[in-house]
Amino acid sequence: MVPGEENQLVPKEIENAAEEPRVLCIIQDTTNSKTVNERITLNLPASTPLRKLFEDVANKVGYVNGTFDLVWGNGINATDMPPLDHTSEKSLLDTNFEPGKKNFLHLTDKDGEQPQIAEDTIAADDSVQDRFIGPLPREGSVGSTNDYVGQSYSYSSILNKSETGYVGLVNQAMTCYLNSLLQTLFMTPEFRNALYKWEFEESEEDPVTSIPYQLQRLFVLLQTSKKRAIETTDVTRSFGWDSSEAWQQHDVQELCRVMFDALEQKWKQTEQADLINELYQGKLKDYVRCLECGYEGWRIDTYLDIPLVIRPYGASQAFASVEEALQAFIQPEILDGPNQYFCEQCKKKCDARKGLRFLHFPYLLTLQLKRFDFDYTTMHRIKLNDRMTFPEELDMSTFIDVEDENSLLYELFSVMVHSGSAAGGHYYACIKSFSDEQWYSFNDQHVSRITQEDIKKTHGGSSGSRGYYSSAFASSTNAYMLIYRLKDPSRNAKFLEVKDYPEHIKNLVRKEKELEEQEKKQREIERNTCKIKLFCMHPVKQVMMENKLEVHKDKTLKEAVEIAYKVMDLEEAIPLDCCRLVKYDEFHDYLERSYEGEEDTPMGLLLGGVKSTYMFDLLLEIKKPDQVFQSYKPGEVMVKVHVVDIKAESVAPPFSVRAYLNQTVAEFKQLISKTIQLPAETMRIVLERCYNDLRLLNVPSKTLKAEGFFRSNKVFVESSESLDHQMAFTDSHLWKLLDRHANTIRLFVLLPEQSPGSHSKRTVYQKAGGDSGNMDDACERVKGPLGSLKSVEAILEESTEKLKSLSLRQQQDGDNGDSSKSTETSDFENIESPLNERDSSGSVDTRELEQQIPTSDPENFQSEERSDSDVNNDRSTSSVDSDILSSSHSSDTLCNADSAPIPLANGLDSHSITSSRRSKANEGKKETWDTAEEDSGTDSEYDESGKSRGETQYIYFKAESYPADEGSGEGHKWLMVHVDKRITLATFKQQLEPFVGALSSHFKVFRVYASNQEFESIRLNETLSSFSDDNKITIRLGRALKKGEYRVKVYQLLVNEQEPCRFLLDAVFAKGMTVRQSKEELIPQLREQCGLEVSIDRFRLRKKTWKNPGTVFLDYHVYEEDINISSNWEVFLEVLDEVERMKSMSQLAVLARRWRPTELILDPFQEIVLESSSVDELREKLCEISGIPLEDVEFAKGRGTFPCDMSVLEIHQDLDWNPKVSTLNVWPLYICDDGAVIFYRDKTEELLELTDEQRNELMKKESSRLQKTGHRVTYSPRKEKALKIYLDGSSNKDLTQD
Repeated sequence: MVPGEENQLVPKEIENAAEEPRVLCIIQDTTNSKTVNERITLNLPASTPLRKLFEDVANKVGYVNGTFDLVWGNGINATDMPPLDHTSEKSLLDTNFEPGKKNFLHLTDKDGEQPQIAEDTIAADDSVQDRFIGPLPREGSVGSTNDYVGQSYSYSSILNKSETGYVGLVNQAMTCYLNSLLQTLFMTPEFRNALYKWEFEESEEDPVTSIPYQLQRLFVLLQTSKKRAIETTDVTRSFGWDSSEAWQQHDVQELCRVMFDALEQKWKQTEQADLINELYQGKLKDYVRCLECGYEGWRIDTYLDIPLVIRPYGASQAFASVEEALQAFIQPEILDGPNQYFCEQCKKKCDARKGLRFLHFPYLLTLQLKRFDFDYTTMHRIKLNDRMTFPEELDMSTFIDVEDENSLLYELFSVMVHSGSAAGGHYYACIKSFSDEQWYSFNDQHVSRITQEDIKKTHGGSSGSRGYYSSAFASSTNAYMLIYRLKDPSRNAKFLEVKDYPEHIKNLVRKEKELEEQEKKQREIERNTCKIKLFCMHPVKQVMMENKLEVHKDKTLKEAVEIAYKVMDLEEAIPLDCCRLVKYDEFHDYLERSYEGEEDTPMGLLLGGVKSTYMFDLLLEIKKPDQVFQSYKPGEVMVKVHVVDIKAESVAPPFSVRAYLNQTVAEFKQLISKTIQLPAETMRIVLERCYNDLRLLNVPSKTLKAEGFFRSNKVFVESSESLDHQMAFTDSHLWKLLDRHANTIRLFVLLPEQSPGSHSKRTVYQKAGGDSGNMDDACERVKGPLGSLKSVEAILEESTEKLKSLSLRQQQDGDNGDSSKSTETSDFENIESPLNERDSSGSVDTRELEQQIPTSDPENFQSEERSDSDVNNDRSTSSVDSDILSSSHSSDTLCNADSAPIPLANGLDSHSITSSRRSKANEGKKETWDTAEEDSGTDSEYDESGKSRGETQYIYFKAESYPADEGSGEGHKWLMVHVDKRITLATFKQQLEPFVGALSSHFKVFRVYASNQEFESIRLNETLSSFSDDNKITIRLGRALKKGEYRVKVYQLLVNEQEPCRFLLDAVFAKGMTVRQSKEELIPQLREQCGLEVSIDRFRLRKKTWKNPGTVFLDYHVYEEDINISSNWEVFLEVLDEVERMKSMSQLAVLARRWRPTELILDPFQEIVLESSSVDELREKLCEISGIPLEDVEFAKGRGTFPCDMSVLEIHQDLDWNPKVSTLNVWPLYICDDGAVIFYRDKTEELLELTDEQRNELMKKESSRLQKTGHRVTYSPRKEKALKIYLDGSSNKDLTQD
């Protein structure tokens, strides 16, 4: 309700003091009985009894009186007010209703049950809409209520029949044109009676595809159904239409012709074979008369409708009436001048008169008003909304050319109206019933009475003059098709009475009534069925399962438990008596209440009635046979308690307790103490209100509500007697442990083949700077093989020194191939040796290391991931990884990681593939957050200037072996890693070094997403904040990129192969490298990894755009200077048959292919190198390679993606052959770069003639071939779908049928 609405005055209609005041009541339906809640208005005398108000409301909304309540809604909460008494005889004035003001009421459920919908209630919307014939008005428009907001086709709104006695048709989506025609045919007695006389033989035809049978069924339902509207899906299914056809709007006149054709085909050799012609077909003469000799040539044509022009072509004024348009239709025209007619009798061209004459008018006369036209000024279709009148009775005797003694007086009985524009709109029908001579509006599901005045409104136009521009300002709602019936008492039929129905129609009526009754019963069951979300923690699988519980409102709680037990499939897991249903809040994971002693209570009462949605869920709670269910009372809060062991540094899984918000912290401690037997005196309780928000509850007298407890809570409890109690909470070991717990995630890491793997569990953590004293008690000591104790610090210091010395040697010595590799391996073995020794002794299987990890400069922090999933993901190393340690670019030492807590955006996944292409103008420019790098677009993983500075953070890393997945490959090992997600990628890689067996600079980290898609994570300064529990990571050997280097995917171009693009390998190109240098580095990789032997002058690199070959890169081109290069770049490698002919950028390389129309084949591709963009040079080259005379060479540019494949049946006609241009770089060719496809032919060759059988066979072969290669079959798809009715019941949508 709008604020202040109750104070708005209502216009009074009291003309004198003696007249009784009236009360305006606005009632809003707030129940869930209907999909669309109605809002109704009643204007009643103030003396009306309250009982009468309830009766009027019941009639208006269609509910059974006494099954609903009315409560005040004037700004007051309806639940706080008692409902009005529906039996009271008090007047509205005595019940505090205010005359002259709006009195707002809410219609609510009665005693928790929804109102019952009346069976044969007069629908309120018909009384409101009975004078309305156009499209339904929008909310707030004049003459409408909020009962209708647009055309709402809710199921509940079609339950009750209109007071008119007629049934509407549901609009499937855009089938209003179909509904209008079907209602017109139904209201035509002659058509309906003839359709009823036809008998369907089920043995001869499938009822689903029989159009006459489905029309019969529809007409029977329109005549006998109690619904407000019925569906037309069965009829459209018999047309062979699928659901997409419902979204295609067509012309009603077009549908009429197509449907009549289909009915004629179906009715062949039956009594109704000539029905359409008998009712709708007329005859006319099309003649030409010579004005010199009088000779007349003519032919007889038939018609089903007469198209009448609204406004003649070139005219500024429309015809005023249908009579004028009919006169213009038969008005002859003179053929003279250049349009003279060749007279067979005069044997010369003569002036003549050409025209049409009506010879016979049909019994049912259909006139189409041609309101859709084409505007040649704007080149768009337009609708002519000019006014054109039509009479209720039309005398056609003045328009016929023959003497006819019979009367030709027609009466109007159907007006099909179009509202909208040429682009689209809405159809509905105004039809006169021959039973009561009353006009009705059939507007989809709404049927209402109208008058003759309403029919006049469909004449169109405006009240002004009929000028040229009058159409633009006229109403868009106007008549489009008129149907008249001849007034002939001997032929005018009446609708068949029920007693006169043929036996098969009587049977059909009984059958449809039975189906409707069954549907009604099912609907009643649905209306009384509670549907609510159901959850259950499976006792065996230990996963929370979700389902939907559907239970009748009268079923008891005990019966509902049995249904839920079966729904969750627990028969073999646990006995039924170990289950119960409780009220549950899934969002907060909160058990609201249990239902002790209410096993026999109906579910409708427990759930508060049948509703479309509930604000709570149900949980099927399970207990062990020896346990007792706990009682959950409303108002309690649920607390999940985690017990923390500081010495073991562990956090136990949670158990649940229930408390009250008004309990104090001290009382809560006592409750927990009794539950887990921990002393309350030394107990510390920490509340986690949200992520990383830890609050120590240290005020015993404070209530839980004051501390921030809610419906569902999470606390950590610790009760040791350590000195940790005396420290400030944020400096305590408890806080650090909980902080680590909150930020630790579990990752599954797939190691490459031959990696050392995990010989034991390994835990690394780091404390905050300078706080070593407090950690001494917590540090465990590891027993060596000889029984001596070795501190954690000593182990870590030793291993750290090993890594540092290894890095220093690598810096000094550079890369020495296999020697470096062996050195690295041996060093790692030395690092792991204490662990190996302990493993061999079997004394312990874990070690915990303490390490100070320096941080790097966070200024260059960025995030980027790159896709590598499309390149042989099953290989543990990429093609550039074979020389992991011997590459000339791998001289990096271990990088310092930035472990500062940098807040990360949550959108890492959306930036998983970044391809930064920068021009030389951007080199050296400091880039913003959105760019990938600072310098010139490099993909370097390492910041060479990174320094160790800033505070250290508490870092946690624990790894242990994990059973291998099936299919992960022999030699692969899995690690389960628990790690603090604030750790940087650099630090994470360093911790993985012993398990991978390589330095962090020599392996890559790939994050695995859904469908096993992998993206490389390369930003070392980025933390793991974007990772979540149970994410998978794949490690691949291969050195990481340095500054100025790019990883490039190399594909082989095979122009004459079925698949012209084949992946070869990954390569690394560096800024400043020439193309020739990159080719030199590629040669050994091609030989070793691809088995491809090539010399440097017999292959080229060229640009790759999707699958299209582009610019040929010349040997002297320099990357980043002459060639723009970016991350994840792709290039083509093309093997040449001869020495490279491309020497200059002014040259142009195109791929030419000869088309031989006499054989319907294409020759292989041949490359042509042009010195310029001249068309003449191209023709000369084509002449040279093909031997076709120069004057007979024709060419065309290929379409689409390389290799521009298309059907051989289309090449000859569909391509733009022989364009009239002199250069290649202009329209329509636009050939400005290498790699363009040119088709050419000899214009003297004739196209091979094919028989229909050969053409169909070739079409199938071409369709199959093109589908395999992924190319389109045709390049000219239809923009507008033609209206068709398929007589076999289904549309043939293969490629051969258009």
